Amino acid sequence: MGCLPTKHANRSLDSLDAREAVALAAETSCEKVDLPDFVNIATGTPFTVSEVEALYDLFRKLSNTIIKDGLIHKEEFHLALFRKKKKQNLFVDRVFDLFDEKQNGVIEFGEFVRSLSVFHPDAPEEQKIAFAFRLYDLRQTGFIERHELKEMVLALLDESDLNITSDAVEMIVDRTFDQADTKGDGRIDQEEWTEFAKSNPYVLRNMSLPYLKDITMVFPSFVIHSEISEADMAL
Repeated sequence: MGCLPTKHANRSLDSLDAREAVALAAETSCEKVDLPDFVNIATGTPFTVSEVEALYDLFRKLSNTIIKDGLIHKEEFHLALFRKKKKQNLFVDRVFDLFDEKQNGVIEFGEFVRSLSVFHPDAPEEQKIAFAFRLYDLRQTGFIERHELKEMVLALLDESDLNITSDAVEMIVDRTFDQADTKGDGRIDQEEWTEFAKSNPYVLRNMSLPYLKDITMVFPSFVIHSEISEADMAL
């Protein structure tokens, strides 16, 4: 015996909100499909429950852009940020890796919300500083090495389509280490990075996305249509 037709049967998934989409999936498959626990996921983040529900609608769209499995893969993540396929880039890889908390190669909905919450204007500064530190700590050693900083600077310039001389890149790296490496051991630890970031607010200027203050109205459009420049994501 087949499933009964539903009022949503002739509508595309993208035209449905989160609850309608889940209802359609459940009815057409004759199986029970549960919504994520929006209340639990919102806990500990600056997002309201209704904003997390709006994020779920966005997540469904992003996670079915290329591979329709309800998970965000790296290719889909890149398209969401930059709207076009480009060669592999260290910056994109690092941001994806930090969103992928389980390190299983995909971003689940809870990971998506928790990671985005760091960029909320109301998120604690300490969270933003810690996220930025992990971004540059490429080898996850607990320190930012000179060559790691240089690699990230080059990756950010590549994503922004900016061309500067190698001397200018070296100057950026040297200046950062002159200010941040207060212990003079040739690497930057978490404590040094925290002091550096607090003394140089520009380091965190792109760790806050104003769009997240009004996520129900603005954020879905801002990501899906990529109304964000590479500079907005350059940390």
